[in-house]
Amino acid sequence: MLEQDKLPHGFALLLCISLGSLLSGIAVSEIPLGSKLSVGESTSWVSSNGDFAIGFYNFPDQPKQFSVGIRFNSKSVPVDKQTVVWVAGGDVTVGNNSYFQLQENGELVLFDALQGEEVWTSKTSQLSVALAVLRDDGNLVLLNENRDVIWQSFDSPTDTLLPGQRLSTFRTLRAASQNYVSSLYSLYMNVSGQLQLKWESSIIYWSAGRPSHSNLSAVLTSDGSLQLVAPNLERFWSVFGEDHNDTVRFRFLRLDVDGNLRFYSWMEVSQTWRSVWQAVENQCNVFATCDQQGICAFNASGSHVCTCPFHHAVQSNSKCLVSSQHDCKPGSIMVEHANMFLYGIYPVHDFISRTSLDKCKSMCLSDPSCTAVTFTNDGSAKCRMMKTQYVSGYSDPSLSATSFVKRCSDPLAADPIFPLKSPPQAHKEPYNICIPCLVGAASGTIFVFIVIQLGMGFYLYKRKNNYRRLASLAHSRPGSKCLIMLSFTEIKELTGNFNDQIGPKMFKGALPDKQPVAVKELEGTIEARKFRAAVSKVGSIYHKGLAKLEGYCCEFNHRYLVYEYAENGSLEKYIENPTLAERLTWRKRMDISINVGRAIFYLHTECREFLCHGNLECENVVLDENFEAKVKEFGLGMLYGEASSRRASAQKDVEDFGKMVLTLVSGFKEVKDVLDWAYKEWMEGHPENVVDKRLKNEVDAEELECALRITFWCLQADERVKPSMGEVVKVLEGTLPADPPPPPFSCLISAREVEDTSESGSEV
Repeated sequence: MLEQDKLPHGFALLLCISLGSLLSGIAVSEIPLGSKLSVGESTSWVSSNGDFAIGFYNFPDQPKQFSVGIRFNSKSVPVDKQTVVWVAGGDVTVGNNSYFQLQENGELVLFDALQGEEVWTSKTSQLSVALAVLRDDGNLVLLNENRDVIWQSFDSPTDTLLPGQRLSTFRTLRAASQNYVSSLYSLYMNVSGQLQLKWESSIIYWSAGRPSHSNLSAVLTSDGSLQLVAPNLERFWSVFGEDHNDTVRFRFLRLDVDGNLRFYSWMEVSQTWRSVWQAVENQCNVFATCDQQGICAFNASGSHVCTCPFHHAVQSNSKCLVSSQHDCKPGSIMVEHANMFLYGIYPVHDFISRTSLDKCKSMCLSDPSCTAVTFTNDGSAKCRMMKTQYVSGYSDPSLSATSFVKRCSDPLAADPIFPLKSPPQAHKEPYNICIPCLVGAASGTIFVFIVIQLGMGFYLYKRKNNYRRLASLAHSRPGSKCLIMLSFTEIKELTGNFNDQIGPKMFKGALPDKQPVAVKELEGTIEARKFRAAVSKVGSIYHKGLAKLEGYCCEFNHRYLVYEYAENGSLEKYIENPTLAERLTWRKRMDISINVGRAIFYLHTECREFLCHGNLECENVVLDENFEAKVKEFGLGMLYGEASSRRASAQKDVEDFGKMVLTLVSGFKEVKDVLDWAYKEWMEGHPENVVDKRLKNEVDAEELECALRITFWCLQADERVKPSMGEVVKVLEGTLPADPPPPPFSCLISAREVEDTSESGSEV
């Protein structure tokens, strides 16, 4: 099992915990209203037994960013091993001079002095809170006058469960963030009674329990077992740590940053936290455990490492991607990797078929969009084909799988030409020269030479044109960094003369390799230089939530964009069509919201320079064969010379996103007609009335509350209070709470009244 010093950096918890929290923590049985903890002050709230404390801390790589957390505080645990078990607001951090307070109105508040605002609250101001208590089990609770629990930290876990703490249905543990990016790993308790480890929201790589029981909870026991229990405490599943029933003072269950779920026990003798159980025994079986850093394997010491077999030399900490160079003049070859299993991660859905090893290999070699294949030779005869350069996987000598990665074959050296030696001649004889013969031979040679040259010239001309066309089209695949430049004639050919219209000025087509594409017609008056500059910028962007721009046409007065094709079409038709709308379950609608939010957040913050969408609506969100959402037509504002500030552009995207979420929740396309009504229903405590009537009884009340709150914040008329897309995504993911929003239209009314008043004044 893993010892503390072998764990990932995120778990090692080399915390620079505020010295004040260590030197003068206050052991109190009760925390009265008005109590406050401040960054830089030597105070913390401590449980009556001294085992737990809550206070500010930070990490070495974030010296000026602080979080509020509950940590182990026992004197038997050294300072650098006092693990944090709960964090207020999850990934929320604050700056110097910030504070955490139990206000007089009974609400816990984390105030960031740098932003000048509350960044997290317990939302308990209306619940008659009388005091707070940090209990001896590490649970921070708010109590009323009757000592009833109004709120508790055990109900909103971050990445850790303590003994006695329950993970109930729809509750989630999320691994700690790394490098300011929220983790994609989560532990989820579903409604069918299964405990699941997930990557993103769709890849389940470990599960426990049978999908036959409802209303179960996962609970960690003090004797070292994880159980799935019913409300009547009947046990349906359990697993035990190595030290089950041993005398261990401290235990906890954590979803680590590497995506594995582990028990930890405190070893008094060695003064370390020791892993006594982990959900996925082979770390390489954790989905995307190496992400974009290569293939997971085990070294001689038994530790997993990420290696890159796709290149001859790779710098440390660099991405390990399958080569995207498909313009191979000498042709392509398949490089074999024995005992290796590969899978695509962006996107994650590979094409799987049953066939032979040779057929599997040849299928990829003949498919221009294929980058790698894995043949599982354990009797299943499965061929897994990847069409992305974002490939991960694992390698082990005992693995019954063989993978092939496509790459360009090495160029062939020219065959050397050696001069032929003339055979030795015994003697020389004088030659008689035939002049007419020489003239005839010369004339014939010249004629033949001219014919050959003309033929070769014509052949090379045709071959060059065909090669250019095929070479450009060969780049039309996920992960390619090249754009296809097409003529108008080629646009007509690949769309069948615009025969299959799939939307306003949008047509379906197919490239020569049968890859389907969507062709968008734009105004022909767009300046050519501006058009090429814009498509070059947009074409360099790749994200799983964005429809990839494959190519373009800029010829005379023709302007076309060629996108990857989404099998299920636009989101708009699923909202408008009553039959199709039933396929948009509540889960799918929430997943679409999160995926679109992540894509817009990527445009705003993670591109080389800021890029807004400018026209985010259901029509511009398409669904692939797995109902994964992709945003198209982003960045087109550049084509029409739309100039606005970065802030204004971002707020426009935020507002449009809010409208889209409200459409997904309510089923109404024109949200301006239902916004006031939806807010009124929510304020009066009837949010369920806002939900699309075509949805069955499957709506998660907590998710609905989050969705409506963040929607109303996005639609605020006062631009100053609108959230960023990063905050929007965190709320929808459940890692950041949202305060109750004011009426979205209130500021707008005030602004109109002011405008009307000023106009009246000017007339006078």
